[in-house]
Amino acid sequence: MTHRAWWLVGFNLLIPGAAQVLAGDRRLGRFGLGATLVLWTLLVILGLGLVVARDAVIGAFTQTWVLVALIVLLLFYAALWTVLTLDTLRLIRFVSIAPIARGFVGGLAAVALVATAGTASYAAVSTGSAIGVLNAVFADGDIVPPIDGRYNILLLGGDAGPDRLGLRPDSISVASVDAETGAIVLFGIPRNLYNAPFSEGSPMLGPYPTGWDCGDDCLIDYVYTYGEEHPELYPEAEAAGSQPGIEAMRDAVEGVTGLTLQFYVLIDMHGFAQLVDALGGIDVTVAARVPFGSERNDNDGSIQPPEGYIEAGAQHMDGATALWYARSRYGSNDYDRMSRQRQVQEAILAQANPVNVVANFTAIAEAGAQVVKTDLPKPMLSHFVALADKSREHPAVSIDFVPPEFDNLHPDFGAIQSRVREALHPTPATDTP
Repeated sequence: MTHRAWWLVGFNLLIPGAAQVLAGDRRLGRFGLGATLVLWTLLVILGLGLVVARDAVIGAFTQTWVLVALIVLLLFYAALWTVLTLDTLRLIRFVSIAPIARGFVGGLAAVALVATAGTASYAAVSTGSAIGVLNAVFADGDIVPPIDGRYNILLLGGDAGPDRLGLRPDSISVASVDAETGAIVLFGIPRNLYNAPFSEGSPMLGPYPTGWDCGDDCLIDYVYTYGEEHPELYPEAEAAGSQPGIEAMRDAVEGVTGLTLQFYVLIDMHGFAQLVDALGGIDVTVAARVPFGSERNDNDGSIQPPEGYIEAGAQHMDGATALWYARSRYGSNDYDRMSRQRQVQEAILAQANPVNVVANFTAIAEAGAQVVKTDLPKPMLSHFVALADKSREHPAVSIDFVPPEFDNLHPDFGAIQSRVREALHPTPATDTP
């Protein structure tokens, strides 16, 4: 009876339904075996689809109705495998097997229950989270073709601190992605860039026909605030999954770089710590000791000591530490901070590997829905997932338009746009005779 128990529990783990066919209710066993064979067939088809038509398969799983059907299927298998495992425990008759083996047999049955019904239940919960992320983060819309072979995405890091009125995008970048290879070029724009021009046809050219030249307060990051204060300039922004401030920033960054920006991604820096924690932290090599905290006393403006330090060397940062590292200005400037923010972005991309994302999917999805906002349409997710895989084969190129090479007070926008063109479409080298 002990050997029989081991065999039945083993069959239930490897081929659900087989234990009932051998020693129990054969009708239930045949149903369980049939369901198992159907699942194996579906998994084989899915695997072949990912090899032959990866974009189409991933695209299908960005459809809400497909995910709802998947949840129903997973819950069905979770219920079926629970019934089969409990019935297997009935069949093995614990009182008839050797006492010393009862704990081990019961443990294997528990493993079988977790590996089958538990896995299906977790996958159903994760799929529900995926539906929430798709609906909360991504926009409805159609597939957008690349421009000159590239997708250009505006990346904004929103800093809505308690000492500020509304959100201010203190981190401004453009990611230009090759539509075939996935190679990425990142352009960093300092928040204290002055006199930004606006793209042709921008509503901002009405109040500012010569660009953002309103005086000392006209840093480029204030364009967002102006857009939010004048929503009549962009009456269709909300319906398109955007905001007036974001659209104003898009027009300014297009004017600076000379690029057409098809999409934007806005990251809330205060929710950003939750995303880092959901990933299990990030690994960053700190070049020099970084103090953090408020540098000046709010009451009298005097210099005060930092709240703490992030030490030099290899550091594994939790969300709070990574947020301080990315935002701290204590004893440094905006350009140092831009460099640290780029490090954090690259560390997050490295940490967001498939194994880590699957293991922490629910927490990552919950954080992502609160942290990220974009107008990237759902039908394009499959293509961008494929490009993300390809991008790992190419080192990202980073170009920051900061002093001393680029003057932020009196910018040469012609030089900036020339540098952009050179980076995206380099002139082939010619052999000299």
